[in-house]
Amino acid sequence: MEYTVQKLGEMAGISTRTLRYYDEIDILKPARISSSGYRIYGQNEVDRLQQILFYRELGIKLETIKEIVTSPSFDGAKALKEHRSQLLDKRQQLDLLIANVEKTISSTEGRMTMSNNEKFEGFKQKMINDNEKKYGKEIREKYGEDTVKKSNTKVKNMTQAQHEEVTRLTEEVTTTLAEAFKTGDPASDIAQKAADLHKQWLMFYWSEYSKEAHAGLTQMYVDDERFTAYYDKEQPGTAEFLRDAVHIYTGMKQ
Repeated sequence: MEYTVQKLGEMAGISTRTLRYYDEIDILKPARISSSGYRIYGQNEVDRLQQILFYRELGIKLETIKEIVTSPSFDGAKALKEHRSQLLDKRQQLDLLIANVEKTISSTEGRMTMSNNEKFEGFKQKMINDNEKKYGKEIREKYGEDTVKKSNTKVKNMTQAQHEEVTRLTEEVTTTLAEAFKTGDPASDIAQKAADLHKQWLMFYWSEYSKEAHAGLTQMYVDDERFTAYYDKEQPGTAEFLRDAVHIYTGMKQ
């Protein structure tokens, strides 16, 4: 079956302007142009649009989606399975937040008592889901499925006091690392303090600590551009400085 740009837009719930834009940026070209000059879309284009909208729903940027769906190695069936997994995670998070709101309403109306830990269940799940979306594949490849599951469980069981402490530690690591970076010496006292604070921060997420894993993690900060961008956003070179400081702190410096 074939569709004009208007019919496809109506079926998909998007504007014809959006479809024309997708054509312009070469992410979704029509199957053909009719003799009257109309864009005509076939089944392949319908399937690709579905994939595009799945990715958009998951918050992925259009530029990235284009790279994915136009890649010669793109596997539509595999992508659908990944969409399903991510949407189920998203549904679980929404269900937790809805349940959280309902419990809070009941608590404020005096119909039940809600623990402080329960008040943050949905938000902690969102933290886990966000990390999975950004770094899940790489972390699993490096540390294994069991380690990741233990870490996620530890986050879910985090008390409000622990959450407040890890939030404070995050800020202290950032400010201490920034001061240490100014010295240019990863072996300096303040740089080693930053490395120790980083270890303390990690232990809120890791079930156990090893010097090798700590050193390997900071090496990944340098090797993976997403981590590098996070640490280098204020001062380029910070990710490498932290790695060097941690390698000295752990005795892994080569």
